[in-house]
Amino acid sequence: MAWIYLFIAGAFEVGWPLGLKFFDKHGHFAFLVLAIVSMGISGWFLILAQKTIPIGTAYAVWTGIGAAGTFLLGILIFSDAVSLLRFLGLILILGGVITLKLAP
Repeated sequence: MAWIYLFIAGAFEVGWPLGLKFFDKHGHFAFLVLAIVSMGISGWFLILAQKTIPIGTAYAVWTGIGAAGTFLLGILIFSDAVSLLRFLGLILILGGVITLKLAP
């Protein structure tokens, strides 16, 4: 169950930078509220996951999901730059997260 909590935490970790970006673009406070609520939910599920998963692994997976998800949504929603080097960085982040998950 802890890994499910961690993936939920990671999904909401993506929500707050999106909320801040939309707030910056459109100025609607609902987006700021979305960002703050996402931060809280993400943090809460991270706390639940860390009851079982080692803190270093949980934090790396949490931030990895957040970084990868935000990177991909930045490309899809905000037309962020697409390059082979940026995708290589994403692959390295994911490789590190996977390695931490598999390590004893």
